[in-house]
Amino acid sequence: MRDQLRDKDASSRLLLKRIREIMAEPLAPQDRLDRMVGQIAQSLVAEVCSVYALRADGVLELYATIGLNPNAVHLSQLRLGQGLVGTIAAASRPLNLAEAQKHPAFEYLPETGEELYHSFLGVPILRAGRTLGVLVVQNEAHRVYGDDEAEALETVAMVIGEMIATGDLKSLSSTGVELDLAKPVTLHGAALSEGIGLGHVVLHEPRVVVTNLFNDDTEAELGRLARALSGLRLTIDDMLSRGDVAFEGEHRDVLETYRMFAHDKGWVDRMEEAIRNGLTAEAGVEKVQSDMRARMGTITDPYLRERMSDFDDLANRLLRQLISGDASHRARSLPGDAIIVARNMGAAELLDYPRERVRGLVLEHGAPTSHVVIVARAMGIPVAGHIKGVVAMANAADEIIVDGLAGQVHLRPQPDVEAAYAEKVRFRARRQAEYRSLRAEPSLTADGEPFSLLMNAGLLVDLPQLEQSGAQGIGLFRTELQFMIAATFPRAEAQERLYGSVLDAAGQRPVTFRTLDIGGDKVLPYFRNAPEEENPALGWRAMRLALDRPGLLRTQVRALLKAAAGRELRLMLPMVTELAEIDRARAMITREVKHLSRFGHGLPLKLRIGAMLEVPSLLFDLDGLMGKADFVSIGSNDLFQFMHAADRGNTRIADRFDTLGPTFLRALKSAADAARRHGTPLALCGEMAGRPAEALALAALGITTLSMSPAAIGPVKAALIRAEIGTLRQRMTDALESGSTATDIHRLIGESADSSGIAL
Repeated sequence: MRDQLRDKDASSRLLLKRIREIMAEPLAPQDRLDRMVGQIAQSLVAEVCSVYALRADGVLELYATIGLNPNAVHLSQLRLGQGLVGTIAAASRPLNLAEAQKHPAFEYLPETGEELYHSFLGVPILRAGRTLGVLVVQNEAHRVYGDDEAEALETVAMVIGEMIATGDLKSLSSTGVELDLAKPVTLHGAALSEGIGLGHVVLHEPRVVVTNLFNDDTEAELGRLARALSGLRLTIDDMLSRGDVAFEGEHRDVLETYRMFAHDKGWVDRMEEAIRNGLTAEAGVEKVQSDMRARMGTITDPYLRERMSDFDDLANRLLRQLISGDASHRARSLPGDAIIVARNMGAAELLDYPRERVRGLVLEHGAPTSHVVIVARAMGIPVAGHIKGVVAMANAADEIIVDGLAGQVHLRPQPDVEAAYAEKVRFRARRQAEYRSLRAEPSLTADGEPFSLLMNAGLLVDLPQLEQSGAQGIGLFRTELQFMIAATFPRAEAQERLYGSVLDAAGQRPVTFRTLDIGGDKVLPYFRNAPEEENPALGWRAMRLALDRPGLLRTQVRALLKAAAGRELRLMLPMVTELAEIDRARAMITREVKHLSRFGHGLPLKLRIGAMLEVPSLLFDLDGLMGKADFVSIGSNDLFQFMHAADRGNTRIADRFDTLGPTFLRALKSAADAARRHGTPLALCGEMAGRPAEALALAALGITTLSMSPAAIGPVKAALIRAEIGTLRQRMTDALESGSTATDIHRLIGESADSSGIAL
């Protein structure tokens, strides 16, 4: 058995040696490809060997062959998913068939003359997990190719992938035809931070370009791999031992997984096998990495995909360790129009980049509540997230456009697309100048009704926008963000300093602090006792957690009370489900007031305790809610998704429900009517507050205090100061009472806006 393995290794090494000799010869690209397919066929004892390259138009074109009709080269074509070759390219997975013509995907191309051949082995030509073509061998006999032959073919395919990526085959393309690697690509995801950025790609974790593919000394390369793995493991151990792990965006549980993967024997064995087959240590790592990236595309389970991403990131670190002796990420000089492209990153990592050079951020993951997204939004950086595959498809210095309004990314855009976006940026700049001119204008509608526009915040980096946006105060300060970017629970002194800085920056303007809202999708990496829940959005979070762990709430309340000494303090309780929760929280707050008073600490001049209306159960006890709370703020994001049982982050259903649907608007109107009956101040914070059309509808319902992102204040104010709200209110009331649909309400608001000269 050992002798057989030795013979297989020798055969693979001989093939790689022959391919290396062909690569070193001064040959024209077509001659080089022709020589390569001939050598592969000879080494694998195959009658046919063919190379298909994937073009930018999604067509796989035959670029070289031995055994098939030579006249079919550059004429024979298959689309992605068409035939066996198209199936391999679409799935990025090999096919090994003893009787190819019986496979359901088989498609006969008469110009090739392949009807003679029965057995078939095809592998994708991969680079960075991206399919650039297909390499095939065929035989007349009914045979199943061995694993060693498949491994050899995959290794040679990697060499051909580098030829395609470096442009060696560009001269073989027909006029006007580009290979897939250079084609313009539009990718769709989620809009996470408003704005548009035009610039050039900067990969946050840049791929190391492996130029030396073939080894001359297998044992020496195995030794290099072993030393690099040892260095990598030491680096990960060092990261785990530091106290500032969370500030780097590397949560401890992820790093523990990294450490486990760095010792994974299967991963190491595959890299060592690639080296024994003739590759350098770097090429072996890249080959295994590319294979795993391709497999990632077939995994639908998000947890497993994330674990595969861990392997991918680990391979990048190992490549840097091999080449430079340093596995860590180092900040580099940037172009003046950098668009950072990353799988994911932490807030501190984003802050490492010079702000004046960053025009946008593109993430394969990310969510509206990710603290890197919140920091980017505060810095005015456009962000598009959930852009799957962008890291593998982008190359450093590629031209790129990030549309943080539509959640789109245009990679290597065509000139007309780039020109259209450049004009869009100029138009937005003119509109922003118009919005700035409105900051000093009174907050009154055209028919004299007052309104108040506040901003959402959560970090000190947000506070300069209070003045820049013209906000009348902070309607929602998310206190949990301080906890999310810390390595451990922030001490009371640190909390007090933050809250005092916020109140100082606001001056005479009101600030509403939301007490700690963690749980659900806001996980603290150091909060070890959080239970695993099948549906965390409906689980142990926000007030439920705070009341069960009163030490958390008491420490925070004490810091807030001390920070607000001599000033007004507005505390808002998140995710209240029943009125008894308000009573329990108020009792805890009262105890803290008495405690500080007993020891002579200064206290706020005025203390107001409010509640968030974001759980539908409170809609059935609105009079009780308005009677107990000093003020109420509607959390429209959660209230909307709970009412419709629809996760806003689920793209399959997110567009199925409308915030201007009559059911949701009637619920909001009932809250506004109850607040008016009791004289309780009512506000709304959420995404719908920041959209002009929805803001008009809310004002018509009687909700005129709105809290939103700073960038949304200008457009909303421009709409409201031109609106005849009294007229719209009557029309809205009639529409909701007459059974109108969401489409009818959109039309009604559009007509009202048009008549008042409002741009929506």
